[in-house]
Amino acid sequence: MIQTSAATILKLLQDTLNLPNLLKTNSAPYTTLIVTILSQNTSDTSTERAFQNLCKRFEITPQALSEAQTSKIEECIKVAGLSKNKTKTIQTVSKIILEKFHGSLEPILSLPLEEARNALIELPGIGFKTADVVLLFSAKQPTIPVDTHVNRVSKRLGLAPVDSDYEEVRRHIQAKFESKDYLTVHLLLIALGRKYCKARKPLCPSCPVTLVCPKNDFGAKK
Repeated sequence: MIQTSAATILKLLQDTLNLPNLLKTNSAPYTTLIVTILSQNTSDTSTERAFQNLCKRFEITPQALSEAQTSKIEECIKVAGLSKNKTKTIQTVSKIILEKFHGSLEPILSLPLEEARNALIELPGIGFKTADVVLLFSAKQPTIPVDTHVNRVSKRLGLAPVDSDYEEVRRHIQAKFESKDYLTVHLLLIALGRKYCKARKPLCPSCPVTLVCPKNDFGAKK
């Protein structure tokens, strides 16, 4: 049973916000993985530019990227920052996928959710958020990735305890919404965080959920 406050928040967000176009939900799992690695600690604009640069020079496959010259990948993705670390992750993960899983993530994604999640997290440089993005967007698995916006907004709205870590936030949010809405919830919380519930100087008076927010005293959010 969904808590009334969570249902109300979802309805208000659906009525007032547009879903951000972060990733195409029909993207191949490997493509989603690469985009998510590129997105770490950078903006969507920089991520998109880095990915487009990569696409212009290489085929986006485990074999092509694992065999590519390291410096050329770094050059393509430097706009996204941390290019050396991200290139190392991309090439290491690509080699493992190629050698251990015959070039496809399908053997992992066909596993039950928790097994698939654990298998993804075991890949070097792949954390909870990246694993959850791949599972939600490319495998339609019922999980909610927790990025900085989702983490901040969910705690301010009382959807998760303020002192909770990634896994606790994810579990609390998922318990409050139906699994069929997980993708929508994920995208709308991000949209809310970007437009209104900013890390600094949140726009509380104009926020679409301010009347149901525990911190609706217009500016007291921390």
